[in-house]
Order: sequence, then structure tokens, then C-alpha cells
Amino acid sequence: MIQNFNKRHGGFTLVEIMIVVAIIALLAAIAVPGFLRARKRSQASTLLNNLRLLDAAKDQYAIEYNIQNGSPAANQVELYLKRSTGLYNAADSAGTSGTFADPKMGSITYNLNDYNTLPSLSGAKSGFSDVIEDIFWSPYSVQ
Repeated sequence: MIQNFNKRHGGFTLVEIMIVVAIIALLAAIAVPGFLRARKRSQASTLLNNLRLLDAAKDQYAIEYNIQNGSPAANQVELYLKRSTGLYNAADSAGTSGTFADPKMGSITYNLNDYNTLPSLSGAKSGFSDVIEDIFWSPYSVQ
């Protein structure tokens, strides 16, 4: 009886599998920091957009109710924010202080200030300094 030693079973060798895993790990090591950086930039853009929305709401309130310059900003600006947003709910819970925490990032606080000044942001500068420059926040004040 003659045995056929040239029979080859289909499959991958251990070396081939290890090379594929190493290539996937290398690609992941290159891509993940970029994704994390993009996530941080989008969070900073959201904060900046919220500052713009608060500024516009404060201006609309001041125009509609004929508020004088230098008057402290009231908590009534939430009337000019979209009701289904987290920013509206945070502004609603602010009371009369004119300061409220960001709904997604609790350590970041929005300050409405008075009607003569732009809204400001507290607690954001150190968290985003590695991905954005200071000019990004202009014209708003960020600590």
C-alpha cells in the first residue's frame, strides 16, 4: 500500500497567525490615540458651542425685557434654549446664581456673568490644553 505523503491540509500556521495579530496590534496602536484626540476635540467644540448658545440666549432675553447694561444675568435664559437639551435642564436647575454645571461633564461650570460680559467657562482649560490652543476659546473666557 502506497501512502500519499504530499497531502496538504488547508489551514494557517502559527507563524502566519502571529504575523496577522502583530499587524492588527500595530494598526490599533497607531489609530487609538487619534480617536481619543478627536473625541476630546469634539467635547471642546461642544463646550464652545454651548457658550455661544448661552450668549445668544442671554442677548435675546436682554433685548426682549429691555435689561440695562451691567445687570446680573438671571436664570431666565433657559426660556431661549431648546427644551430637550441637557443645557436647558442644567440652566433650569441653576436657580438664580447664573452658574450651572455642564450636563455631560460635571466638573465644568458655565458662568452667565452680567449682561454686559460674555459667558465664561470654569474647569475646562486644564482638561483640554493638550489637544487645543488657547485661541480656540476666543472670545470667551475659560479657566
